[in-house]
Amino acid sequence: MSGRLFVIGTGPGNPEQMTPEASAAVEAASDFFGYGPYLDRLKLRAGQTRHVSDNREELDRAGAALTMAAKGADVCVVSGGDPGVFAMAAAVCEAIDKGPAEWRGVDLVILPGITAMLAVAARVGAPLGHDFCAISLSDNLKPWPVIENRLELAARAGFVIALYNPISKARPWQLGKAFELLRQHLPATTPVVFGRAAGRPDERIIVQLLEKADASVADMATCVIIGSPETRVISREGKEDLIYTPRFMGEDKR
Repeated sequence: MSGRLFVIGTGPGNPEQMTPEASAAVEAASDFFGYGPYLDRLKLRAGQTRHVSDNREELDRAGAALTMAAKGADVCVVSGGDPGVFAMAAAVCEAIDKGPAEWRGVDLVILPGITAMLAVAARVGAPLGHDFCAISLSDNLKPWPVIENRLELAARAGFVIALYNPISKARPWQLGKAFELLRQHLPATTPVVFGRAAGRPDERIIVQLLEKADASVADMATCVIIGSPETRVISREGKEDLIYTPRFMGEDKR
């Protein structure tokens, strides 16, 4: 008899931002597959087993979890944020698509979570208040020209843009290139939010204007939100600025 495979997200890292559904899945599972720092966020009891793998081994991790679930175990695959946003839910689905027939019989439960871009947006106001998109700057799974094309089209279309995987030791130049491209299509005063560890003790939120946006502020754990031409900044005496994108464009029909 097949077991269950839960795919969960731990949220941005604040334990209070992990959903009750995800916590219930942790209680129910016997084995946990994931990247070490994400598994470290879980409080497991005796008898529950961690299976740690590198963050670049998603398909192998998904296959190992599916194999165990197909044999009858209740297994949990763990992501940060939401498992369906640049995370393990897609890897599990891809593994099922390409894998043996018995994996299709596994009872798969994918549970939504809170993404980094939602947590970062909430810390500064409501920059995602109108149309927005999310783009990963990692070219491990798609060519860099595709990323450049999507950035240009998103900027020209007026989307707020949330950037995931903005920079790493292996590719330290890509966020700077992205800023250069976006400066050709967006106002110099467009706000750029660098959000790292939102909601955690080591939280770091920095806001700069696009004309002076400094890519070195970011690391791989940073989510970068770039406003649209409609995004506004509200100055407040004695308080942090509020950044929001109005819900209406053109005529206000309220």
